[in-house]
Amino acid sequence: MKIILIGGSKLAYFLAKQFASKNYYTTIINENYQEAKSLSRSLKATVIHGQGSDPATLSEAGAYQADVVLSLTTEDEDNLIACQIAQKEYGVPRTIALVNDPENQQIFEKLGITVAFSATQIIASLIEQQTASSDIQNLLPIAEGKVNVTEIALEQDNPVVGKTIDELQLPNGTLIACILRQGEVIVPSGENSLQSLDRLVVIGQPESYGQLMRLLCNE
Repeated sequence: MKIILIGGSKLAYFLAKQFASKNYYTTIINENYQEAKSLSRSLKATVIHGQGSDPATLSEAGAYQADVVLSLTTEDEDNLIACQIAQKEYGVPRTIALVNDPENQQIFEKLGITVAFSATQIIASLIEQQTASSDIQNLLPIAEGKVNVTEIALEQDNPVVGKTIDELQLPNGTLIACILRQGEVIVPSGENSLQSLDRLVVIGQPESYGQLMRLLCNE
């Protein structure tokens, strides 16, 4: 696999080390001369001093043969442009962009970036997971982090016990996929009521996760 990393000096360093362990061919583009020089001395990777949003620099980095372009600069505009050029001019099949401002994530996705990830949202999600009730288990991100699957146990004093699913008014983008009750698996409808000691398998988009936890876990 051939990967082009743009920017992200320290992050690029550790990623390149990981890729090297998998025998991936990695090229790093960094516009800071001193950082580029340092990376070239410490990594088994090709390092180019230049801007990743410059078509000529991408061409020099071998974008025509690249399988992935990963842009990690501190400027969202540069990350977006680099990925778009890689896709449209060089036919790179997979582009990944760091989104520094979480509000830009949907814009990146609508403009065709294969994966746009926000470090801010990832950290916030981790904090929510760690501070949530101990009765929440098995959080599983799927579809490249766009959907979470969570298992939640309902204690007797949980205010949702006795309510039907329709009465809960679940947040948009979430659903209760199944109820685990005394060894039985129930695929619920809106008329099913919840009982104490039920374990709920819920599916939801990350942006709705906090609201869902507050509703089902009495937070």
